Amino acid sequence: MNFEIDALAWDKQDGLLPAIVQDAATRRVLMLGYMNREALTATLGSGKVTFFSRSKQRLWMKGESSGDVLELAGIETDCDADTLLVQAHPRGPTCHLKRVSCFPAAPSDELAELDALIAQRERERPAGSYTTKLFESGIRRMAQKVGEEGVETALAAVAQDEDALLGEAADLLYHLIVLLRARGLSLADALRVLEARRG
Repeated sequence: MNFEIDALAWDKQDGLLPAIVQDAATRRVLMLGYMNREALTATLGSGKVTFFSRSKQRLWMKGESSGDVLELAGIETDCDADTLLVQAHPRGPTCHLKRVSCFPAAPSDELAELDALIAQRERERPAGSYTTKLFESGIRRMAQKVGEEGVETALAAVAQDEDALLGEAADLLYHLIVLLRARGLSLADALRVLEARRG
């Protein structure tokens, strides 16, 4: 968050800046709101995304009545300093219609969504869930499953069966994410290693 609040282009739209909210994990666009100086200051101070409600003419913290808050992960400005990109961790649905996003077809990172779902399964351990069963089977069994799926993926590639290859690759990705989570890691951690290797 390397910007000066006073350096933003507050004068362009009567003291308001559009604030595009994006899920920090999945990159899905969640909503559009507006911030004035006070809303931005409140967001930075509390860590909870706060807007200026044009209809209510007051500050409005997302989730103040529903409890579905947006926890701040980061903010950046565009090249003209007149629009904000707010990255947040949603704690519940963002849309008032109880949808994940106010834009129902907004694209997202499917692997990041799977990683988030697996993290939720690890925390909650719902009965009857295959993911719960894997977590309770222990690291060795999870590692064995990753090995099995890796071999099956390679065999499907050698057999030149595209449908089988895609299915086995999906199984491998799922089991790998479970194994990472069991070790206290995430898919994002592995992606950071890849990013560091990029030349």
